[in-house]
Amino acid sequence: MEYQNRDCSTNTIPQTQTAAGKPSVDQWLEEIKKTPAADQIGMMLIHNGIVRATARRQVREGDMSADPVKGMMFSYDEEKVAQAVREAEQLDGIYAIRVWLNRGHLQVGDDIMLVLIGADIRPHAVDALNTLVGRIKSECVTEQEIYS
Repeated sequence: MEYQNRDCSTNTIPQTQTAAGKPSVDQWLEEIKKTPAADQIGMMLIHNGIVRATARRQVREGDMSADPVKGMMFSYDEEKVAQAVREAEQLDGIYAIRVWLNRGHLQVGDDIMLVLIGADIRPHAVDALNTLVGRIKSECVTEQEIYS
């Protein structure tokens, strides 16, 4: 259900989770602020992917005939995600990364993933977030939209 969180300065930090298993982003932020690398971090950027009712074909390809999405089957390859995180940790100015991925039959409005990047400056945070989320979405996950 979840990928082990990594902190670039201390390897791992235990994650605080809500009752549903999803981590607390507020807790992630507080945990990172207590790490040895905290004084190097000038920005933390968060991506929260959510199941939307608009079909991928509609938003990406302009296919207005696409049926509305009712849900999604979502899974991921844990080792591929771990490798993507390890490589993102090596990007310039990156001091903290947290990743959580959901799994199973998701409904519209459910969280798909949370990704947090702690970096020295905004351009490094933005670049790392785009790189990591893009890689997760293109190489590590399987998404199947459900229309009825």
